Amino acid sequence: MEEKIKASENDYSMIEDIPNKLPVLPLRDTVVFPYMIFPVLVGREQSIKAANFALENSKYIFLAAQKKASIEEPTPEDIYPEGTIAKIIQILKLPNGLLKILVDGVIQGRIVRFTDRKEFFEAELEVITPTEENPRELNALLRQMSNLFKEYVKINKAIPPEAINAFENIDEPDRKLFYVAANINQSIEVKQKILQHFSLKDQLYEVIRILNSEIEILKIEKEIENKVQENIAKTQRKFIIQEQIRILQEELGDEEEIAPEFVKLKEQIEKAKMPKPVYEKAIDELNKLKKTPPSSPEATVIRNYLDWLIAVPWHKKTRDNLDVKNVRKILDEDHYGLEKPKERIVEHIAVLNLVKSMRGQILCFVGPPGVGKTSLGKSIARALGRNFVRISLGGVRDEAEIRGHRRTYIGSMPGKIIQSMKKAKTINPVMLLDEIDKMSMDFRGDPSSAMLEVLDPEQNHSFNDHYLDVDYDLSQVMFITTANVRYNIPLPLQDRMEIIELPGYLEFEKLEIAKRHIIPKQLKAHGLDKFKIEIQDEAIKKIINEYTRESGVRNLEREIASVFRKTAHEIVISTNGKKKPKLKITITPETIEKYLGVPRFRPKKADKELRVGSVTGLAWTSVGGEILQVDATVMDGQEKLTLTGQIGNVMKESALAALSYLRSNAKELGLPANFHKGKEVHIHLPEGAIPKDGPSAGITMAMALYSVFSGKPARNDVAMTGEITLRGKVIPIGGLNEKLLAAQRNGMSIVLIPKDNEKDLTEIKPEVKEGLQIIPIETIKDAIPYVFGKITGTRKKKTTSKKSRK
Repeated sequence: MEEKIKASENDYSMIEDIPNKLPVLPLRDTVVFPYMIFPVLVGREQSIKAANFALENSKYIFLAAQKKASIEEPTPEDIYPEGTIAKIIQILKLPNGLLKILVDGVIQGRIVRFTDRKEFFEAELEVITPTEENPRELNALLRQMSNLFKEYVKINKAIPPEAINAFENIDEPDRKLFYVAANINQSIEVKQKILQHFSLKDQLYEVIRILNSEIEILKIEKEIENKVQENIAKTQRKFIIQEQIRILQEELGDEEEIAPEFVKLKEQIEKAKMPKPVYEKAIDELNKLKKTPPSSPEATVIRNYLDWLIAVPWHKKTRDNLDVKNVRKILDEDHYGLEKPKERIVEHIAVLNLVKSMRGQILCFVGPPGVGKTSLGKSIARALGRNFVRISLGGVRDEAEIRGHRRTYIGSMPGKIIQSMKKAKTINPVMLLDEIDKMSMDFRGDPSSAMLEVLDPEQNHSFNDHYLDVDYDLSQVMFITTANVRYNIPLPLQDRMEIIELPGYLEFEKLEIAKRHIIPKQLKAHGLDKFKIEIQDEAIKKIINEYTRESGVRNLEREIASVFRKTAHEIVISTNGKKKPKLKITITPETIEKYLGVPRFRPKKADKELRVGSVTGLAWTSVGGEILQVDATVMDGQEKLTLTGQIGNVMKESALAALSYLRSNAKELGLPANFHKGKEVHIHLPEGAIPKDGPSAGITMAMALYSVFSGKPARNDVAMTGEITLRGKVIPIGGLNEKLLAAQRNGMSIVLIPKDNEKDLTEIKPEVKEGLQIIPIETIKDAIPYVFGKITGTRKKKTTSKKSRK
């Protein structure tokens, strides 16, 4: 017979029957307290053996919680040592092999140590009996616990209200304690802490602490729930009231008196002075908005649409200042040079003086970057007294960016045109469509096709944006477009615009622009306008020729700003930060090199030495004109033509045409018969890293090939430009102004141009032609005497002429 456990101070009769060694049943998700009758489902083989052993012997078993419920096969370290000694009341074997046992918690216990039994867990136990407490303190704690438990049951919907009645019928303090502990919805870890205290007072304190914490959490949860319910109730109430208002409005037919926000919206629609079809559309949408619940997404879409209809200008316009003299004065103030664009703008204003309205005048400024295309548009707006808006079309690929998105799409909005009209706030602004040559197309459509409707004077009086879905009159807008390269503008768009070329500035024009506009602006920007700063003309020319290579003045402004920054730095250091307005500083060419470093560009000079097969051509680039050296050589080998120097397809075709012409006209040109037999020809254009292409190098290649086959050296002061045909005709080219400027800049004496370009010389400024002998030629034969003739002192005369001009 096993030794019985003896009670410590308070002897209970039941304790005498409890053996000091009992099987241990690990519980996964439950903590069983004394005085609890609780069903336990047993499935593990070890636990079934423990239950059967207890049933066959004393019927007592020790119930202890696992530290982690996920462990399938717990070890003694995975089981809490504190638990409850319980008696098995009933056991039921289920068909699936599991046991369902009904246990009755008897008293607290604690594992002293586990025995060596292998089949199941068995342990020596210590019984924890209640100790005598201070009656007053015990009563106070019990009272507080009772009040908290009643409040907890009232707040917690998971516990039935009957639990309070059962609680009040209990008299024993420990029984009350464990009843409350069993009914708290908390984790195993929290409940286990109650069993880890061995005095009734400590256990009561622990339960009170748990109840206080739980009540606080439940109150917060209830508050959140009440707020949610309140919001739902408000929304439902608002919806019901709105529906009642709508029905009453339909009955009364007096909507405006009940909905003041709609009255305000209608007033705005009336004030906008929309055309009749647009007004009717706006009223229809307003009526639809009144019948749509505000919580509906459709209400937001309609409201945004109405806001756009109201915001876009329908009647407001600025009064044009048509004083031709004032317009000319403003254009001259803002821009130096650009005579042709200015003249065209003044003509446009003059016509407006007579007819008051004029359609179809869409100007397109074409020219390299930095020549003032965008700023010219701003000057036109200022001269006319109109509002100015700019739209950048660079990289626009989606047709919807011009026409807008339909309202069926989420986040839809009008296109750039209507957005700009809203920004302009008038129906007759100057609208600059910048970089129209950089629009592209992809799967989302062709935006250039959408621009046709905008720029076509026969269509733009009824421009239809997909978002607004009503006709909008763009006929009073003055459209100005800009582009860098003409041939990148789609032909249908070119057909609707008047192209005005801005070829770029000459050296003397850049000098004047720097003195009149850039230097005063940059002096003020760098705080140097209070000092006596003088920048010599030669210093400005040095920046123009050796530090910038462009048609415009953007880089020139950047370099001048750099010079002034360094000047400001030197002034601050020399004066210790004290302002000395009387300080005089002169910026010379030497100062420029000191501030900006080694010159970035050196003028290309023609070879001084006469060489066979080396001829100078003229080329147009996006930053102005350049001389183009063409070198040709011939060697024994296979009969073939090799072209190097990143030459494009057009230049390759020019080279082939030149060779074919020489072969077919060898006798007339004085070349040996079969001069190409067994010869390999190589044409090279230096600066191979720079791509070169264009139709104006044909005559240059023909002269290089003639030189190499005839053995005659070409003159080094002759430059030429012109495309050729297989019959030897020299046909016209473009960019004559820039090419002549390049010839002048690089010390050429004679320039050969196509005969058909002779008429263009009338539009070339005298400063560009100064010092150059310009000779029009019709055929390749006409060029030979000039290219291979004797050199005279022409170049010296030109130099003298330039000095005298200075």
